[in-house]
Amino acid sequence: MTSAAIAEPVRPSFRMWSARPLRRGSSAVRRPALVQRLADPSAPPLVMLVAPAGYGKTTLLREWAKRDARPFAWVTVQEGDDDGERLCDAVTRAIDATVGRDTQTEFVLVIDDAHALYRGAGLDTLAAVADDLPPLARLAVASRRELALPVARMRAQQLVAEIGPRDLALTRTEAARLLADAGHRLDEDTLDALLRRTEGWPAALALAALYLGDRGSRPNLARFGGADRLVADYVRDEVLADLPDDARAFAVRTCIVDTLTGPLCDALMDRADSTSMLAALARDGLAVPVDRTGERYRYHRLVRDALRVELRRLEPDVEPELHRRASAWHAAAGDVDSAVVHALAAGDVRDAGDLVWRHVAAEVADGRTVVVERWLSRFDRGEISRQPRLALTSAVCELVRGQGHLAEHWAAEAADARRPAGACGAVEAGVALMRAAIAADGPARMREDARSASALHAGNGAGRALACFLEGVACLLLGERDEAASRLEEGARHAAVRAPHVHALCLSELAALALERADWDEMIELSARARAQVDRHDLRNAPTSALVFAVSAVARAHRGRIEEAQRDLREATRLHAMLTDFTPWYAAEVHILLARAALRLSDVCLARAHANEASRLLRHVPEAVGLAARLDEARVQLEAFTPPESLQPTPMTAAELRVLRFLPTHLSFREIAERTQVSANTVKTQANAVYRKFGVACRSDAVTRARSCGLLD
Repeated sequence: MTSAAIAEPVRPSFRMWSARPLRRGSSAVRRPALVQRLADPSAPPLVMLVAPAGYGKTTLLREWAKRDARPFAWVTVQEGDDDGERLCDAVTRAIDATVGRDTQTEFVLVIDDAHALYRGAGLDTLAAVADDLPPLARLAVASRRELALPVARMRAQQLVAEIGPRDLALTRTEAARLLADAGHRLDEDTLDALLRRTEGWPAALALAALYLGDRGSRPNLARFGGADRLVADYVRDEVLADLPDDARAFAVRTCIVDTLTGPLCDALMDRADSTSMLAALARDGLAVPVDRTGERYRYHRLVRDALRVELRRLEPDVEPELHRRASAWHAAAGDVDSAVVHALAAGDVRDAGDLVWRHVAAEVADGRTVVVERWLSRFDRGEISRQPRLALTSAVCELVRGQGHLAEHWAAEAADARRPAGACGAVEAGVALMRAAIAADGPARMREDARSASALHAGNGAGRALACFLEGVACLLLGERDEAASRLEEGARHAAVRAPHVHALCLSELAALALERADWDEMIELSARARAQVDRHDLRNAPTSALVFAVSAVARAHRGRIEEAQRDLREATRLHAMLTDFTPWYAAEVHILLARAALRLSDVCLARAHANEASRLLRHVPEAVGLAARLDEARVQLEAFTPPESLQPTPMTAAELRVLRFLPTHLSFREIAERTQVSANTVKTQANAVYRKFGVACRSDAVTRARSCGLLD
């Protein structure tokens, strides 16, 4: 728009500056990167700076004007003024005062506080100004909220540069400079924490500097936030004051949730237009979109906290009911974590505990104990002790984590806690399961507890699967192998879909039974299925998966997959080390299998160490005749592999074990070399190393020795 369009003198409701605006305030921080972006001669003709109050839009424009050689025409819209003719007059007068009627002069027109143009006439005039600028002019519009301008079209034509809150947020260096100018130098960790809390909001960082100044020489920045009076007053005066009453009430009541969606806010506010309200709050700069579809929003952290202060100040009795509604909505949506958080915020501890109990079986069965542990972390120890369901949940989690003493503690707490009406059967079944898993009173009592739990667990759920597994193990310990196989197979059927961790354990126990029968084909198949469950459901870090890896190490060593067997042996050892005061039968069984795997890999010293540890553990379970028989068999093979006294029992390498598998055949060293893809001389060297470690002089004696100690069938 040129000066020829001037019709009347400008009215005083617009403030104008020409040539150079006011000097920067002393608390401002230089933004050279943004200024360079604005001053770029090739930048688009329209610049939109849209951000809530306190993001330094005006300060940035002033710094740009100071650093740029072009003259600046400046118009600041007054709050409440939305007359199109007045805006036209103000713009024309500002341009005349800056460059006169010379349309070939480069200049920048700034329209600040454009959010005051909330009616159609003013916005139409602003759009006309943007379309009618001289060729060498640029227009910079600063606003607290998005304006109803054809920005989408201009964006597609690359005619607009947009600067928002993310661009205007202070960087780490800029924040440190702002605080240093105020006399505060923070260490790196404290500064990073402050930046995360303020999200780089310049006004909030300036308030933090004031907070530090008010607190003397030893301030505690951890207490600085939206609840502090400095921030709460700023949000009330600068952010909320401009909102209509309905929008302000909406923001205050929905601040209790972290992620805002239309359906959730409808449930909180008992209304049906929350989606459009959220979009309006986003245009006002209060709600921040967290996706590109306009479905989810959040409030700035400090604004959210300040809104919660407002809620407690204005409507303290409403907050618990809002949390109950949020809990019910999240529970229906399957977000148990958020449902628990809101139930506890409402003071409904028992309801929160019931939420956890309803979902714990599925999560634990799928191996997601970390999720359950996160739910439990929302409660204190007293709350868990007073609710038998929560105590049982804690016992299950500790059991899966391999913390036997803690599992026993929480199981006892569950047994002693007062049981709510309607929960006696479920609690009794859970307590019986925990007693069977801990097996503190021996295999016979373990079997009885498992049978009781199985009878109390109706249907085909994870609880029934675990009861069958424990009953099968008890039968195995007592030497009742046929009954053990039957119960373990039943447990595997129940667990196949609903409880992958229990399924993997059932398959591993069945594989160990096949190993007793020397049925290698079945043992290898069952072990591979168990191992696949661990990989598929990400159970590699569950300490109770040690049994699965131990069985897999034996199977893979037998098949000649030496490196894989060694990895499984290491994994089983690592997981087993994470078990604390765990049930002795489990630890003993893992040690026996690790002894078999180590022997199969020719590591006599390691095999002997595992066998000795298994023997020590079995002294605590004298009725476990089934495991004692397995240990005896492992010791027989171990004694057969005792080298001459003059030789140290050095483990064979993976290459030597591969060559050993070919020694019983009629293949020559050259033919073995072709199959192993090495030279014949290398095969001969490796074979001689095998002879030396066995203390024999020929191939046939090496084969005999390997068979006697279980390295070959």
